[in-house]
Order: sequence, then structure tokens, then C-alpha cells
Amino acid sequence: MAVRRSNIQNIGEYLALRLFEMIVHMFDVRASYVTMRLLGDAVWFFTKRHPRRAIEHLRRSFPDWPERKVRRVARQSIRSTALLLLEMLYTRRQLSRMTWRRHVRLHNMQETVRLLVERKKGVVLVTGHFGNFEVITYMMATIGIPTYSVARRLDNPLLDEHLIASREKTGQVIISKSGATAEAPRLLEEKQAVGFVADQDAGRKGIFVDYFGRPASTYKSFGLLAMEYDVPVVIGYGRRLGERYAFEVGVERVIHPQEWKGRDDPLRWLTQEYTHSLENVVRRWPEQYFWAHRRWKHRPKGEPPAEDGIA
Repeated sequence: MAVRRSNIQNIGEYLALRLFEMIVHMFDVRASYVTMRLLGDAVWFFTKRHPRRAIEHLRRSFPDWPERKVRRVARQSIRSTALLLLEMLYTRRQLSRMTWRRHVRLHNMQETVRLLVERKKGVVLVTGHFGNFEVITYMMATIGIPTYSVARRLDNPLLDEHLIASREKTGQVIISKSGATAEAPRLLEEKQAVGFVADQDAGRKGIFVDYFGRPASTYKSFGLLAMEYDVPVVIGYGRRLGERYAFEVGVERVIHPQEWKGRDDPLRWLTQEYTHSLENVVRRWPEQYFWAHRRWKHRPKGEPPAEDGIA
């Protein structure tokens, strides 16, 4: 019976998403943005956990902010997450080789495009839960630069297959997070670009580096891959330009191998450097960051555990 219930739930969720897609595509893009903004506001007013976590993270990250600003940015952050869901459904329809310039402007991308086109060596691409992080690699694949993105597969196989097919339409390849340990090294050896969302809590085995003035457990794997294969690390972002389907895809920092070589603790330095670069992006546009995710869930040895991911 449990398997049957699971199958029914999977089918129900899949049909609900397809119905939602159909409804979304019946309306003008701007009207859909207004609707999703209202949905984000509904989450803000009628739920507790995510708004509470976003507020507390902002308080601790910006201690000099007045409470009114903290709550305003937290509410905008919840809206931003709702808009991301909408944009995931619109991307396949909106971005193509003929239309991408209408929706995306590039910032500080010259060096990164050269690295990706020349392909003298692989590249590690990192970003965070900011703005529309999905649009970065989709856009690059659209203009003919293939990329490989590491992502966690969805528990619902029907939803997973449908969304993966949409994300891979233009040539981007999605690698399951569970298989990335074997796939990512092979791809870097083949001088490919491999992308990661690098601001997730890494648990007790992560390396703790400073993030908004607090130690945050961060995955070692991104830095270890870059060091082992002697490849640059590119920190990028996809910033939403207003409540419409328009973005700035930019590069905050390119870290080259010679920068970490010879340091006392190159892995820690590299991990701190790309984390600091992600922080710089978030500080400029904090309303587009997903403040409700449990970034500070685990604490360094000797510190009390965080309450609901807040530390």
C-alpha cells in the first residue's frame, strides 16, 4: 500500500505541475509575475518557519539594520524564491539563440567566456542560492558553450524527468549530486566546465569559513577538485532585473591556480575566497538571496547546535 500511495502522490504532483505550467503560459509574463509575487506574500503572511528563519539570518548578517529594513528584505527574499519557480517554467519558452539578448545582459564575462571557449583546461563554476541561479548555465548552453551542472535529483521521478528535460534542452547536462564524485573529475580531465551551487551547509565534515561574520560549514569538494586538476574557479551570479523575465548574468571573481599555490592552507584559503565572493554579491542585492535556507545549520566543534539552522 505504501508503494501505491507513493505512486499516486508522484502522479498527482506531476499533474499539478503540468496544470500550473499550462495556466502560467496562458497569461502574459508580467501578469504571471504579479501572481507569483502575491503567492510569495501569502507564504510570508500565512507560514512561520521560513519567514522566521529569513528574518533571523538577516538580523545576524546585518546587525546595524533597523528592524523595518530586516523585515522588508526578508519578505522580498520570500518573493524572490516564488519568482524563481515561475522563471524555471518560463526559461525553456523565453531563451533561445535568437532571443536571449532580449532577456539577458552580460557583466564582466570576457575572461570567463575566453576560458570556456579556448578550453585549455577545465573550469569550476560556483554560484549561490541567489536570484535565478538556474539561468546562468542554461544561458551559456544556449549561446553554444556546453556546461555540466551538479544538482540533487528530485524525489518524484516524474517531476525529475520533466524538469531535467527542460533544463537540458539547449545542451546543458545535469549531473546527479550522488554521482558527481566520479563524473566531475572525468569532466575536468576532459577540459569541461562543471557548475556547483556552493553555499549549502556541508554538515560536520565540512570546512568552516567565515560567511557574514559567522563560521559556516562549506563543502571541501569544490576546492579540492580545482586544486587537483589545476583549474580556475569562476564565481558567477544571475541577478533578476525587476519583476519581469530579465537578468544580469555576471562574474564576481575568477580565482586562478597560482593564487592559492604556496599558501599555508590552500584549501581553506580557496574556500574562504569563493565564499567571500558570494557574500559580496549577496551584500549588494540581499533581497534576492534565499535567506530561509539553513546555511548555518551545523556549528564548529565545541559550539552549541544551531536552532532550526539559525546560528
